[in-house]
Amino acid sequence: MRKCAEISIEFAAFGVALYKKLLLHNIKNDSCFFVTSKFSKQLRSLKKICAALLLLNVSTHSKGAVWQQPQDSYVKGPSSNKSSSLLEKDSSGTGNITPPVRDTSYNQINTKLKLAAGRLKQKTEQVPEFVKQNGFNDEYCFLIDMSLPSGKKRFFVYNIKKDSIEASSLVSHGSGSYTPDCNDQLLFSNMPNSNATSLGKYKIGTSYNGTYGLSYKLYGLEPSNSKAFERAIVLHSDSYVPETETYPRHIYQSAGCPIVAPNFLSTLGKYIKSSDKPVLLWIYN
Repeated sequence: MRKCAEISIEFAAFGVALYKKLLLHNIKNDSCFFVTSKFSKQLRSLKKICAALLLLNVSTHSKGAVWQQPQDSYVKGPSSNKSSSLLEKDSSGTGNITPPVRDTSYNQINTKLKLAAGRLKQKTEQVPEFVKQNGFNDEYCFLIDMSLPSGKKRFFVYNIKKDSIEASSLVSHGSGSYTPDCNDQLLFSNMPNSNATSLGKYKIGTSYNGTYGLSYKLYGLEPSNSKAFERAIVLHSDSYVPETETYPRHIYQSAGCPIVAPNFLSTLGKYIKSSDKPVLLWIYN
């Protein structure tokens, strides 16, 4: 297309120049009048053809410019800039955009477990100073994370000296803390007859044999659980609480007491009996 345009321009220029020369020759030399008049019609036709070629060249050039415009906009336009701006936001500097990882586990339990691990770490970092200042056993304590579903292990025996979890088990929450369709987002209360779990730090007191056999009295140490003794909130066991995880199925609910399986209470009893200082129980969410 470009080559044709160049040829048409050259041919048109040549035709116009030839027409002018013959015309001048005709004026100066009368003897050639017959010859020039013979070709005058052909020259006029040549002139028209040259003009048409010039117009065709202009038209073709403008169409080519229009046809080329989208190509230029594709290379230099907003879409190209948008892509580069996205790459600039990539903090790794590799130019690769990493999509967020989506939790496809049932009820997003993997995300909940990951968050629970972070909370556990935060609590264990606070424990050493608290037990030291308040005269508690400084070797181990009990931690309960009520943000986890009841079908997952959420009662932990934490070794303070070794910074490790020595044992874990299922534990019930109060029936007043659970509502239908709550997606395991529990409610908590310190009020009598609420049948709800109370958050906060507890001192594990003396043992006794009650309605559910071996039980340990609990004394709330914070405003959120200060009425625990008044509400008869105690640590005890029940055969309705399974030994192994049941998630996504929930387990037996209590009237507000943290209830564990009988064998696990026996394990906890060994820690409590061997200590000459009270053991800390911390229920958090």
